[in-house]
Amino acid sequence: MMQRPSRRLSLRIAAFAALSTFPLWLGAATKTTTFTVRLTLTNDCTIAASDLDFGSTGVLAANVDQTSTVSVTCSTGAPYQVGLDGGTTASSTIANRLMTGPTAATVQFQIYRDAARTQIWGNTPNTDTVGGTGNGTAQPLTMYGRVPTQTTPGAGAYTTTVTATINF
Repeated sequence: MMQRPSRRLSLRIAAFAALSTFPLWLGAATKTTTFTVRLTLTNDCTIAASDLDFGSTGVLAANVDQTSTVSVTCSTGAPYQVGLDGGTTASSTIANRLMTGPTAATVQFQIYRDAARTQIWGNTPNTDTVGGTGNGTAQPLTMYGRVPTQTTPGAGAYTTTVTATINF
């Protein structure tokens, strides 16, 4: 014989059904607070450079010109100056940059700030450097390289490492 649910159980089911249709938070108290979100930005810059590759050639009877870039990313409004040193070859200076090759032979080259290749790119701020003002995105600066006509040393690979420095 089947039993009928008790009246007490029926009341519980009806109460549960009624309560489940109303969100519990409707009768609860709430409180709020606020907080500050903060970030302090300081002037900052990053710098990257691509290789200056003069390629392959035979006798250095004519200028060999190439370009490359230094990429600068600085905070918006941050003034900067980019300088280049003389490179790592012994006796190399900004005025007389040298690459070294087989048997310590050297090849002269130069890096300029202008396409006419008249302004040597050095590392004295506000004198022979390239300056600008950051805009928050990468700004490419063109390096104009030249291997001038000169007595051709022995065949081989000639290299040096130039350091680019950003002052801001």
